Amino acid sequence: MDEATVVATLTELLAIPSIGGAEGEAAIQHRLAERLGDLGLDVDLWPLDLADLRQREDYPGEEVDRTTAWGLVATNQPGERPALILEGHVDVVPIGDPAAWTSEPFRPQVSGGRVIGRGACDMKGGVAAILGAVQTVQRAGSNVPPYAVHFVVGEEDGGLGAYATLARGHHGDACIIPEPTDLGLVTANAGSLTFRIEVPGLATHGSTRYAGSSAIESYLPIHRALAELERRRNARVEPLMQGYPIPYPLSVGRVRAGDWPSSVPDLLVAEGRYGLYIEEEPSCARAQLETAVADAAERDPYLREHPPRVSWPGGQFRGGRLPAGHPFGSRLADLHRRVTGRELGPGRGVSYGSDLRLYAGAGIPTLHYGPGSPREAHGPDESVPIEEVVAVSKVLALALAPGTQD
Repeated sequence: MDEATVVATLTELLAIPSIGGAEGEAAIQHRLAERLGDLGLDVDLWPLDLADLRQREDYPGEEVDRTTAWGLVATNQPGERPALILEGHVDVVPIGDPAAWTSEPFRPQVSGGRVIGRGACDMKGGVAAILGAVQTVQRAGSNVPPYAVHFVVGEEDGGLGAYATLARGHHGDACIIPEPTDLGLVTANAGSLTFRIEVPGLATHGSTRYAGSSAIESYLPIHRALAELERRRNARVEPLMQGYPIPYPLSVGRVRAGDWPSSVPDLLVAEGRYGLYIEEEPSCARAQLETAVADAAERDPYLREHPPRVSWPGGQFRGGRLPAGHPFGSRLADLHRRVTGRELGPGRGVSYGSDLRLYAGAGIPTLHYGPGSPREAHGPDESVPIEEVVAVSKVLALALAPGTQD
């Protein structure tokens, strides 16, 4: 497994603009299907039945528009239950402000031992590591145990790809997802929900604002109530989430109000992200936020008679975890030590949602172990260390086929 091959694979993937919902999201799945077929795997590439999936009660939601999406699974022994699944998502977030980048986001650059480009860290570095591992073990011959590769779309906005893959019946005994973990072990993720709060007002001319009711002014105490809810919820921290300044963040990411400068706004819409505990039923968390909003509205003269509306669109992530005491983490720690010569350290939780919770929810022991840092994800000049991609690829190869030489 040489560095040049890993870098070439990663730069090829980064050149495909697979932003969630865009044409590139489907294009990269077809390219990867060809690549996996060329490596000798049996490939299942299928169009997702979005209409059917969206009407299911436990559908995880979406935050971008899609008319098509594709699932992709490859196996080395068709018909056999995989001993191990390697899963990676191929969708990336938009580039943000182009002026903040020092290079073109989809023209990857190699500099200072890192590959730079949108999705390098989250998580095409992990996808490249999977491909490198598969290429290595396929050369090992017929003694490789049954395994599967799941490449999915829609992870960034809910997890529809993983959801559809599991619904199609693609399961296994265990799963590694090489999300960026700084070569650390992640055994749990806290959940998160997308919320929307619609705050009504009464429009009038700005010169007679006293005759109306500003939705902006009514929202301000609701915003303070959300901050207080976050404070209360973070007073209790699960052991795996210790060490984060705010383990369960509640943030308002977008606020829209008014349609004319000299009019009192009659509607404000606030949307945000609501962090859940690892072990929490989403309906209980929703009730807490809805109660906080209702209590704040009760103290507002206008909202008391015209209550705000809370809804839950977009991605809906439960928490998930590797069962306590499960030996999967210890096995990975041994492989990490063999490849890097360093100790892996104890498992920890992360405060973002991921596909881990869908596989764990399906009864498949799952963990994260991958190249790069979450701090590099989603920002300008996103990058991943080449050395870490190669190390993860070697660890994954050993996980697939313990007899593989590193």
